[in-house]
Amino acid sequence: MAPRAGRQLHAGPVTYTVLTVFTVVSLLPLFWTVIASSRTDHRLAETPPPLWFGGNLFKNLQTAWEQGGLGKAMLNSVIVAGSITIGTVLFSTIAGFAFAKLKFRFSSTLLLITIGTMMVPPQLGVVPLYLWMADLHWSNQLQAVILPTFVSAFGVFFMRQYLVQALPTELIEAARMDGASSLRIIWHVVFPAARPAMAVLGLLTFVMAWNDFLWPIIALNQANPTVQVALNQLGTGYIPDQAVIMAGALLGTLPLLVAFILFGKQIVGGIMQGAVKG
Repeated sequence: MAPRAGRQLHAGPVTYTVLTVFTVVSLLPLFWTVIASSRTDHRLAETPPPLWFGGNLFKNLQTAWEQGGLGKAMLNSVIVAGSITIGTVLFSTIAGFAFAKLKFRFSSTLLLITIGTMMVPPQLGVVPLYLWMADLHWSNQLQAVILPTFVSAFGVFFMRQYLVQALPTELIEAARMDGASSLRIIWHVVFPAARPAMAVLGLLTFVMAWNDFLWPIIALNQANPTVQVALNQLGTGYIPDQAVIMAGALLGTLPLLVAFILFGKQIVGGIMQGAVKG
């Protein structure tokens, strides 16, 4: 018999078992990273590998911090990822609103072109993009990493799909009848309606920008690195110290964990609200 409307659904033991298994499997890589970071390189090479924490965690973290120059790298990554996130969320929301609610010539064609750029492998644009940055004399500067990814086609499409359902056309018409300009409508109507999707897009963009390696390793060097470029330096040497490398990876992951702990509730709420509106 189908459940009555408004009745609260309760998960059974099978659901809890499946969720527990998925949670444990998802946490295993992080758990192993902490274990490897707390051991010596010699112990990691033994068989069987260690399955519990050792006593070298803080020593390895300090070594990774000093060898990789992670202080400056962390600051650079915050600047790069933060700038890309702000730009992507802001411009993607405005463009998504235009494609979702405004009528103009060739809107469908422009949207198809925007979506089509997602099909182009980013590796194809590395050489011309590097030549462009060199012509601008931006080599080894943070703007060379920020500006090429300041707007994303995925962000535009994501915000367009959300605003089609979440933003009533009548609300925009009412604002125009009250004499609101386009800029005021965007600020007072579009942004509040799109806030849940903006939070989700912001988190996804920040994670992708923080973890990006291909373009930063080409555009920057060890004198002005992001976290991922700095971590690459830890793997050099005749015999790389795997424990120190894992400690560096742990340091590079901590800001993402902190961001999710602080804003995870808002992100999950935005995803659920978007699902209900869809």
